[in-house]
Amino acid sequence: MIDVNALAPHLKNVLWDADIPELPNHYRGKVRDNYDLPGGRRILVASDRLSAFDRILTAIPFKGQVLTQTARYWFEQTKDIVANHVIEYPDPNVVVCKRLTILPVEVVVRDYLAGTTSTSVLSMYKAGQREMYGVRLPDGLHDNAKLPQTIITPTTKADIGDHDAPLSPQEIVERGILPKAQWEEVCDVALKLFARGRELAERRGLILVDTKYEFGVDESGKVFLADEIHTPDSSRYWFRSTYDERVAAGKRPESFDKDFVRTWVSERCDPYKDAVPEIPAEMVLETARVYITAYETITGQPFDLPAQPAPVLERIRANLAKYF
Repeated sequence: MIDVNALAPHLKNVLWDADIPELPNHYRGKVRDNYDLPGGRRILVASDRLSAFDRILTAIPFKGQVLTQTARYWFEQTKDIVANHVIEYPDPNVVVCKRLTILPVEVVVRDYLAGTTSTSVLSMYKAGQREMYGVRLPDGLHDNAKLPQTIITPTTKADIGDHDAPLSPQEIVERGILPKAQWEEVCDVALKLFARGRELAERRGLILVDTKYEFGVDESGKVFLADEIHTPDSSRYWFRSTYDERVAAGKRPESFDKDFVRTWVSERCDPYKDAVPEIPAEMVLETARVYITAYETITGQPFDLPAQPAPVLERIRANLAKYF
């Protein structure tokens, strides 16, 4: 288990931007910097930026590395189920991948009545809805209860600043968002991926509650798993050992709670309108500790903490020099 004090020397050694002029076709996303290479390849550099409220709040040491390496673990564990976009990992923060046409549906798989957003099944259920995403849920379910069966709750992929909107399988086909056969293939793959994730998480004392997947197709129409898989940012995990007791007591299940920063900001300002106060160092370090703990718990592998801080961008530039 990583101690916060061990992280203190790394507080300022974060990757805010991965601007590398020698690489072509730079696109800066909320948390990733992308470069399109010849030959249908793409470089994805995971920064340490923490995004919320449609803005960048701060940077968390090792966040980009944790997300990249957690996804790497899961891509390896699921490559027998579906092909993925990975070509190689030249750096702990970087994946070189196959450039795909991303399907315009975000595929969210859920095992529990949970969530906080307006499109979560818990929010919709508490508002009185029982028919959602083409699925009918029974009356009498309590917060964070196990669903009668694993369900897929697809949403549109909104532009930055907009909100995802719920979809039903019927709408996906009737509106021509995806052909019926392709949607059925994606659903079959997503359920198999989730079953694998649930099984391996159980071995680590975790419940895989829900997750989102992104799929893309190559020039021949073959479906690939893209983006990330089963990371702390794309998935919700609860601790199995305390789940029953906490739910019985009406408490929120114990999880990798990375929302310290979001909660702290929202208590002090309107984050959509006001200037955000400087995030305290102790909060940044605690968030880094949670990310690293999540990596170690999910993968069962130790996180290799450098003895001394070394500039992240310099390391990445050196490891990507062959692509200049």
